[in-house]
Amino acid sequence: MYFPAIIYGIWLSIRAKSITYYTATNPGIELGGLFGESKIQILKMIPETYLPKTLYFIKNTPLTVIVTQLNDKSITFPIICKPDKGERGYRVEKIENLGELANYLETNYSDFIIQEFVEFSVELGILYYRKPSSPSGEISSIVKKEFLSVKGDGFSTIRDLLQYKIRSRIQLPVLEIRWNTKLNQVLKKDEIWLAEPIGNHSRGTCFLNGNSLINKQLVEVFDTITENMEGFHFGRFDLKVRSINDLYEGKNIKIMELNGISSEPAHIYDPNFTVFKAWKAILDNMKTIYEISIANNKRGVKYIPAFEVLSKVRMHFKNLKTERSNSLV
Repeated sequence: MYFPAIIYGIWLSIRAKSITYYTATNPGIELGGLFGESKIQILKMIPETYLPKTLYFIKNTPLTVIVTQLNDKSITFPIICKPDKGERGYRVEKIENLGELANYLETNYSDFIIQEFVEFSVELGILYYRKPSSPSGEISSIVKKEFLSVKGDGFSTIRDLLQYKIRSRIQLPVLEIRWNTKLNQVLKKDEIWLAEPIGNHSRGTCFLNGNSLINKQLVEVFDTITENMEGFHFGRFDLKVRSINDLYEGKNIKIMELNGISSEPAHIYDPNFTVFKAWKAILDNMKTIYEISIANNKRGVKYIPAFEVLSKVRMHFKNLKTERSNSLV
């Protein structure tokens, strides 16, 4: 799928006279948000009013210390635990109680973040950018998230219902471990059961095209959110909001994460989206990154040397591999 992007990326590198031109896109984020950036450092850029209650801990922090800080911050269960550096939903877990938190810590080998679990029902990924010379930004992609769930028919077990669709069937080995005998339960007719609370494509969430939500009012909301975020020009805000009306009014918005230049226009994963439209969206995305980076470079932002980028990417994947190996042990 990404073959056209590779060719286009080579062409953009030639035009920019740098194979790491993209690192100038977000000067305030490590490598512009390519790999291995610290989530907590990015969250610190965002106005606190738009953030869920969040705590950062180094690896091996004792449970007693964590509980004390949770109490001090008035964060109650359920909570979300996630690595400070990670991607594709790896080790992101909804933790329901103290016992589950203790179990999570036993297999955690990296610095991590704890956030309050936001109960808002609407979860979106909004790709926003603002060019350096522009007083206002643009929204190029909105993805709506349909979480992995099943609807009861009054006689089938949850396991049987999960078998009916390929998206849930692929997740079944993991769900067997997580839910165990719960999957033997028979749901009432039309009863909805949420199998996966984490809104990630790799965790079974269905991504839907939400670009119909884009309008001038929403752009103004994100202009306000980002106006004091120095060094940020491009990224996808993963957020929850109480309602779409609240989104347009800029209230009851909680941003869980902000991803940099590695952000995809995730609406392309809508099952009804064609590959040709997806290619166009991906290439448009790359063109925007190129234009922002070139503009920033002219304003004095240096491209990070290729050897430094390669070194950091290697270190990122080495640490990730080590952590996953330790987790398996």
